Amino acid sequence: MLKNITDRQIEIIEASGKILMEKGILGLTTKNLAQKMNFSESALYRHFKDKEAIISLLISYLSDNITLRFETIVNHGINPEEKFIELFRSQFLFFKANPHFLIIILSDGLMDNSEEIKAQIFKLMQTNAKTFKQIITEGQKAKTFNPEIDAEYLVHFTMGSFRLQMLKWKLANFSFDIEKQGMKTMINLISLFKQ
Repeated sequence: MLKNITDRQIEIIEASGKILMEKGILGLTTKNLAQKMNFSESALYRHFKDKEAIISLLISYLSDNITLRFETIVNHGINPEEKFIELFRSQFLFFKANPHFLIIILSDGLMDNSEEIKAQIFKLMQTNAKTFKQIITEGQKAKTFNPEIDAEYLVHFTMGSFRLQMLKWKLANFSFDIEKQGMKTMINLISLFKQ
């Protein structure tokens, strides 16, 4: 989990996420960020060495948040199907309250110029995939989910469905209830996983 992160750094990464959402990767400049934060560009450098460091912390912050929520759900004494549902309810509620973090899931441009950022996003994807695979495998052993389909493929279907749902929400300018629509999608997906 992230340690030694200041309240000001959290404000900066949240403002950065909002700029990424509004203007894309090219719009995230120290000038735009300083304007959004209402302080000088030089003040930003007291908290971060460069734009890459801001994006890197934004990804780490999101990753730690997801990991903490997922661990709580996975360790809760409920069956695999309920865990699957609660993981996605947790995700949809989080992004509904924090849509500016959505750019991390949807932006390919973040990875173009930085190996460090590419590695962090890949790690985030692997962490999520590991949790989904654990729950799906548990569900297959319990005969809740079809054991004849490799769990790895079910993870791909899961992550792809989630990403598509979030992309539709973003393209619709966040005009529909992502929790309601997202949960319909994931519950229908579960029905396909069953025998």
